[in-house]
Amino acid sequence: MDDIRDIFFDLDHTIWDFDANSKLALQELFFEFDLTKRGVDFDAFMKEYYEVNDIYWARYRNNEIQRQELRIGRFIDAFANLDVRIDFDFADQFAGRYLELSPYKTNLFPNAIEVLTYLQSKFNLHIITNGFEEVQFIKLKHSNLKQFFKTVVCAEEVGEKKPHPSVFQYALDKSGANPKQAVMVGDSLQADVQGALDVGMHAIYFNPEMVDITADYKQIQDLAELKHWF
Repeated sequence: MDDIRDIFFDLDHTIWDFDANSKLALQELFFEFDLTKRGVDFDAFMKEYYEVNDIYWARYRNNEIQRQELRIGRFIDAFANLDVRIDFDFADQFAGRYLELSPYKTNLFPNAIEVLTYLQSKFNLHIITNGFEEVQFIKLKHSNLKQFFKTVVCAEEVGEKKPHPSVFQYALDKSGANPKQAVMVGDSLQADVQGALDVGMHAIYFNPEMVDITADYKQIQDLAELKHWF
């Protein structure tokens, strides 16, 4: 990858620590909605929420559900898995407050700022995200990330979601990048890595948990390893 000029990053689960920030926001909501009175254990809820949220995002990415069903359904199902029934109005209020609180949390993956500072001096940096447009820009601003990226593409503005080729092609066109001189860094093998490879880009799998994978993809466990690649 000696000819790389542009590096594209996913945001959630790659730079912005979605799990840590979600936990902080949901801790606040537990007090705000007084959920202990409903017999809800916070740690048990978080375990269910992480699992259910991953399922809902996969379904959303595959166009099996719409944004509103993702926004609300993940909370309804997480509570239901704990035998706690909530109605639509409660779920709607809870989901709305979650989206108001979570993007203002600022936990990043280790070494994120250091690595972005290093890379910015050598490459054009960009974001491609499937996340909701109105919250992604808040995350970038309040986490001190906006300064690093020349372009930010939210899949919603394309009308498709990663790994659809049109999302990557739109990002390449918007940035003026050549796919053969561009690399995508992200935590999803399907959405980020294979999606980028399918349009002729290079790709690096961000795998902090070092999950075993069968395919021979380039991968890193820590963002700091990007310094060795570039």
